[in-house]
Amino acid sequence: QVQLVESGGGLVQAGGSLRLSCAASGRTFSSDVMGWFRQAPGKEREFVAAITWSGGDTYYADSVKGRFTISRDNAKNTVYLQMNRVKPEDTAVYYCAASGVVKTTTDGIKYWGQGTQVTVSS
Repeated sequence: QVQLVESGGGLVQAGGSLRLSCAASGRTFSSDVMGWFRQAPGKEREFVAAITWSGGDTYYADSVKGRFTISRDNAKNTVYLQMNRVKPEDTAVYYCAASGVVKTTTDGIKYWGQGTQVTVSS
């Protein structure tokens, strides 16, 4: 059973930076990909970024490309999302997810963290 715990959310001014962490336990071959999704009030949960534990391949949504960076520390079983030049539209609850393949939708993702709130003030 994979367990995911996010941390690092908070309030940040537009243009600022924030780093989210996701600590994973119980990893298996079926959780080689770690992803970040976000959900703003009244909107569907959307893909933000993903990374593979094995090769470190990264994937980004167009809306965050060039501003956010996903990385991993295999020794600590932790994935990070460095958020730079944040905008008010980045305000959302950010969720960590684990899956066997890269997924840019929530369909079929079995493992989720509890979420961490990110609020960007203008």
